[in-house]
Amino acid sequence: MTDHPYYAPAGGLPPQTQLTTDRAVFTTSYAVLPRGTMTDIVTSNLPFWDLTRLWVIARPLSGFAETFSQYIVQVQPGGGSDRPEGDPTAEAVLFVVAGDGLLTVDGAGHDLRAGSYAFLPPGTTWTLRAGDEPLTFHWIRKAYEQVDGVEVPEAFVTHETDVAGVPMPDTDGAWQTQRFIDPTDVRHDMHVNIVTFEPGGAIPFPETHVMEHGLYVLEGKAVYLLNKDWVEVQEGDFMWLRAFCPQACYAGGPGRFRYLLYKDVNRHVGLRGYAR
Repeated sequence: MTDHPYYAPAGGLPPQTQLTTDRAVFTTSYAVLPRGTMTDIVTSNLPFWDLTRLWVIARPLSGFAETFSQYIVQVQPGGGSDRPEGDPTAEAVLFVVAGDGLLTVDGAGHDLRAGSYAFLPPGTTWTLRAGDEPLTFHWIRKAYEQVDGVEVPEAFVTHETDVAGVPMPDTDGAWQTQRFIDPTDVRHDMHVNIVTFEPGGAIPFPETHVMEHGLYVLEGKAVYLLNKDWVEVQEGDFMWLRAFCPQACYAGGPGRFRYLLYKDVNRHVGLRGYAR
């Protein structure tokens, strides 16, 4: 497997002549944020981050998706943070889609480029600085659910080209998943994977399960079933799925269809609301 381009938002503003009608939708079971919604006027800033802006594309909402937040962070050359995370209970995955930078984890430096992936458990000491080019990365955060007798997993940094795709059974490789964490490792309470469909590949049944999802399309286009609606999506779009929302897809373009997938895993269901 070789390096591949990933879609990264550039910001800006549409002209006054552009039609307002678009594919953006928020329902009780899912949301779609098309790439055109990620403009300059919806960016945010964070304390202790310099030369940095971000698009918040998911956050816990009562009655909707409740387990995670997801940012697309854009750091200008030389920018970044020496105090990136203010919540000691937060774990994170960083996935780089453009540019270069340096990530330090507990004092060890790691060069970042498009496709770099880092898992940062709660309490990790880390810093991040962009290099000579603007650095754009996804930052997925979750409050880690500690279990008595189960150790907190260690931090690691890798690259997607070092993680082999595992084909789904009986698909001849048309549907495969790059799993950065062993699915049987119950120390982890979230997975962030890359799912790839070759042209014509499909999820041939409506998946319906307890896991919430965030899906950012890295490459290609597809038609996605979300609850009762078939929605056309392309690279740069983000889908946010509530637990038990039926989902399926057909890869619909001339090239492959790939997305970054978040899901919550490996923990008992809370019986007094989500809070543990």
